[in-house]
Amino acid sequence: MITFNYLDLFNALAPETIVTVFAFLALLVDLAFLRRSPNRTRRAAGAAVAGAGCVAAMVWLGFQEGGTVFNQALLSISPLTQLAKQVLLALTVFTVLLSVDSEFTDHVGEFFALVLLATVSMMVLVSTGNLLLIFVALEMTSLCLYILTAFNKRNLQSSEAALKYFLVGSVSAAFMLFGLSWLYGLGNTLDLEQLPAALGGAGREPIFYVALVMTLMGFGFKIAVVPFHLWAPDAYQGAPIPAAALIASGSKVASFFVLTRVMIQGFAGAEGSAGWRHLTPGYLPTLAVLAVLSMVIGNLAALTQKSVRRLLAYSAIAHAGYMLVGLVAGNTLGTTALLFYVMTYALTVIGAFGVVGVAQGQGTDDSFAAFAGLRKRAPVAAGCMLVFILSLAGVPPLVGFFGKVQLLLSALHSPLDELSLLWLVILTIVMSTVSLYYYLQVLKQIFVAEAPADAPALSPSFQAQLALVLLALLVVGLGCAPGLLLDPLAAAIQSGLGSF
Repeated sequence: MITFNYLDLFNALAPETIVTVFAFLALLVDLAFLRRSPNRTRRAAGAAVAGAGCVAAMVWLGFQEGGTVFNQALLSISPLTQLAKQVLLALTVFTVLLSVDSEFTDHVGEFFALVLLATVSMMVLVSTGNLLLIFVALEMTSLCLYILTAFNKRNLQSSEAALKYFLVGSVSAAFMLFGLSWLYGLGNTLDLEQLPAALGGAGREPIFYVALVMTLMGFGFKIAVVPFHLWAPDAYQGAPIPAAALIASGSKVASFFVLTRVMIQGFAGAEGSAGWRHLTPGYLPTLAVLAVLSMVIGNLAALTQKSVRRLLAYSAIAHAGYMLVGLVAGNTLGTTALLFYVMTYALTVIGAFGVVGVAQGQGTDDSFAAFAGLRKRAPVAAGCMLVFILSLAGVPPLVGFFGKVQLLLSALHSPLDELSLLWLVILTIVMSTVSLYYYLQVLKQIFVAEAPADAPALSPSFQAQLALVLLALLVVGLGCAPGLLLDPLAAAIQSGLGSF
């Protein structure tokens, strides 16, 4: 029988409750008081309310005491989950700041409410170790993102992207649900920590591996790895800039977090090995195949793109492959490197989308030509884009370089043999070198090409420029002092409450 204290329950859900209350407050302020005000005023007010809600939740998390709520760990409070929530809230703050300049809808209150509700779903997702709640939180997050993708009614690409996103997401959700239901049928428990012991001998039955593959198929869609990536280029290009930024950042952090937790906790004992001459069946060799396909296809497809948004989409697919290297390593160092990389990548890519929004202005052109002469038209945004692009390319001393080095070092410390994953390390380095070409093509347009005579004037808001500068400073600062995030992350993973 499950027993719990309602005061503990409130304490556990207080950050999510705060964000939910502010979601409805943003809706109320817009509909009740600002409906007839200029859209820019409404967006500024909505961003202020949404940002205040996220900051209030972050403050609460800073004082929240650790512990576990419910006997079966439906919701848990640990240093790791608290850190993940704070990162998600910070990403949401940057998203709403970048929304001030976005004139894609008149439904301002509804937009900010959906952004905050998506954040709440992601916060629940990283807090639970229950299979059913993981599925519900994933789908609630996806539902909000589907709607946000289709929010620009003035652009047919937005509706088309949302439809593709929804259809592919529905199929992937079905696969995941089948996989998780078979796991429950084999182990008779929804608790991830108890699942390996409950499975016992069933862990080696063929149906177990079917459940493993179907679960990975569902997560493959969420993290956009090949061959489950086809929705990403359309969604990144068609969605409004803030929605695309949230999909590329917050959604990626939450999805990789829960994927890592499910694999390490729920499928303990079925790891296998992807090492050279040490290949054994399990989820690690499967993830290694997904990593290779994502790095190769993502980078090669990005070489042919003329749209910066689609380039960022294929780049994200390649980066998902890099991130999987940390999970394939099969050690604590790899887990730490993976979470560090995905969190810092999220900061970088949300900044890159912010600059794309500045370059597009009020138009829909996201081709390379839209960035020509950006150094003169919007010097602050151009300088920030230099930082973001070089970090994505893995150039020192930016955080993208340090994160990638951590991933490669974790792969070289495989539990079986230090050189067993050398083949994966070499491939990662080669593909990172390939990516440098298409990243430099964007910088060439910004700093070398001249703007056409009819190029529109750009006047990004103070809020947008502030967000871009802060993101650029974080990318540089965490690259020069990675311990600011890496040390708390490593300590949280190694602690009793924070470990997977």
